[in-house]
Amino acid sequence: MTKRRVTLTIDADLLDEARAAVSDGDASSVSAWVNQAMADKTEHRRRLKALGEAIADYEAEFGKITPEEVAEQRRLDEIAAEQVRADGVRRRSQRELGA
Repeated sequence: MTKRRVTLTIDADLLDEARAAVSDGDASSVSAWVNQAMADKTEHRRRLKALGEAIADYEAEFGKITPEEVAEQRRLDEIAAEQVRADGVRRRSQRELGA
């Protein structure tokens, strides 16, 4: 991929974090760190756009998603998250007991 040199103004604390990442070996350079952050942000934006399109397609076919449906799904997600957490605690306990 072609690289281009640019001049950026970056918040000092973010620049410190990028330099720390280089020092810790998490990035080969500040440029690499920034490049990866931009790639991650680009992918996140692409996924949000795809999700928006999927929701629009769903609503075009089945009707607008209601606040009640969103609330019910949130409730179900919380129940599922609690189960996942409980399963993780159970597996850790079993490993610690040598089971």
